[in-house]
Amino acid sequence: MSSAMEQLYQQVILDHAKFPHGRGLPEGATGVGVATADHGTCAATSHQVNPTCGDEVTLHVDVDTSGEVPVLREVAWEGQGCSISQASVSVLHDLVAGQDLPTVDRLAATFRELMQSRGAGVSDDAEELLGDAVAFAGVSRYAARVKCAQLGWVALNDALILSGARTTEDA
Repeated sequence: MSSAMEQLYQQVILDHAKFPHGRGLPEGATGVGVATADHGTCAATSHQVNPTCGDEVTLHVDVDTSGEVPVLREVAWEGQGCSISQASVSVLHDLVAGQDLPTVDRLAATFRELMQSRGAGVSDDAEELLGDAVAFAGVSRYAARVKCAQLGWVALNDALILSGARTTEDA
């Protein structure tokens, strides 16, 4: 990766950390681990901690289950930690809010593939799918930082399971 691309990716991460998207839990969000369901919608909140460094994220999902395919209507979060963890949740918000669950699953799998690439990156198609999340390619070279970048994605998966929109077999 060229140094110009690395600088661009670093700037994307810093921008998302400084000006996070989707930050702020909605009023009336359920307690952590408590699911609610009401006429075609379900919601839940997951709190995750990276014990290695102390990063934390509380992520709330609101899923529309009234259609043929569930849609992740809303994602909101609060958190504290390093720029990588906070920027990753911000990018996650932009990628998955408003998407149907099969698309959310594809995005999560592609991000996981990126994080397992050890700096090698992913295909051009995967990069296009990931958008700003491709900025975390350099992070994948550092095992300790991979957990920071994946923290929000772990919370997303857990919240979807807690909401009932996804089962543990789907995850």
